[in-house]
Amino acid sequence: MIPNVEPVALDSLLPEVQKRFDQGLRLVALTAVENKADATFDVFYHFDKDLSATHLKLTVPKEAAVPSVSGIYFLALLPENEIKDQFGVNFQNIVIDFGCTLYLEAEVVKSPFCTFTYAHKGKEA
Repeated sequence: MIPNVEPVALDSLLPEVQKRFDQGLRLVALTAVENKADATFDVFYHFDKDLSATHLKLTVPKEAAVPSVSGIYFLALLPENEIKDQFGVNFQNIVIDFGCTLYLEAEVVKSPFCTFTYAHKGKEA
């Protein structure tokens, strides 16, 4: 179990992340976990200030659209694209969206680390 984890609802994600930005916290990482039992993802947002780590935990259905925090923390575009590629989390409005080709070739139609799969338009899974 990760200490200092605060659950966050989908509709309050951006205001909570903005609050941390305004307080001078650094976004140091994002982590995704697939919950097979209830068909959800946990997305953890890891923050640091003065060597003290805090975390936000967002739990969403696998098909849910998750707003990108890259408009607040620009460099979030890299872990968001990676998690989108590898797990299929549906991040929306990433400042630079690689369209699931940051690490994957264009012909890949299935997220390799997630049992939940999706097909690109015009392709079969």
